[in-house]
Amino acid sequence: MDKETLIRLANEAGIKGPAPARAGFKMYASPDRLRRFAALIAAAEREACAQVCDGYEHADPLGVSIECASAIRARI
Repeated sequence: MDKETLIRLANEAGIKGPAPARAGFKMYASPDRLRRFAALIAAAEREACAQVCDGYEHADPLGVSIECASAIRARI
């Protein structure tokens, strides 16, 4: 996952920053916002994995790749 995507997901979770600090720049977030950020990252990674399975659909006459993609997307 690239830096821009991480920043977008952090902003979507309500994490804004960076905030100035004595030792440089740090981002501050409440535990709830950190949990939301983690959930957004996990969802993005699940979708990326499911898309890999989708890419094998043409070479999968039994439909296992579709089942695999669906199972990955169903995880929460």
